[in-house]
Amino acid sequence: MIDYAAARLNMVEGQLRTNGITDPTLLGAFLTVPRERFVPAAFTGAAYVDEDIPLGRGRFLLEPLVLARLIRIAEVGREERALFVGAGSGYGAAVLAQVAASVVALESDPALAEMARKACAELGYANVSVVEGPLEKGHSPGAPYHVILFGGAIADPPAAFARQLAEGGRMAAVLRPDAAVGKATLMRRAGTVLSRRVAFDAAAPMLPGLAPEPSFQF
Repeated sequence: MIDYAAARLNMVEGQLRTNGITDPTLLGAFLTVPRERFVPAAFTGAAYVDEDIPLGRGRFLLEPLVLARLIRIAEVGREERALFVGAGSGYGAAVLAQVAASVVALESDPALAEMARKACAELGYANVSVVEGPLEKGHSPGAPYHVILFGGAIADPPAAFARQLAEGGRMAAVLRPDAAVGKATLMRRAGTVLSRRVAFDAAAPMLPGLAPEPSFQF
């Protein structure tokens, strides 16, 4: 019988705190949300390993440290509204919801959206709204957002996301415009300008609809 509470504590102390995640609110979020409830039954025993977990259909749950570092660089405020793109099974959105006022979890796969919706409802995360739709279009009905995060790597954020970001809002994503190592990048909106700052290297699976266009080869 796995002691998930102990595994969760070990993840926080061994994976997050030792790698510079020290904010008590963010650490508390990872201690609170049961990651094992957001993975397929076959992977519950590996719910707290420091790697991406397969969700099926080519989708993955981001490793905890990458998720934590993305949330940290976005400097999420307790009164802010967030959009989590590529929500998958809902874990990232659930963690984000512990440090934000509300989270819209956007997912394109109906089965994963239902998994996220069910888990968040059963765990009482009333400030998470799961919506289905193409990831590359964002979710304009909930805009503007103070924070937009991506649950996987993307080539580059489509223009729709800049339009859905509030003035002074932050967008954090692992950018992989080619096969090279991903660069976790913080983007901040000031008027019509979207500034960029690379924060750290990160490996992350690509999100559907947001991958690089295939290049022509002879």
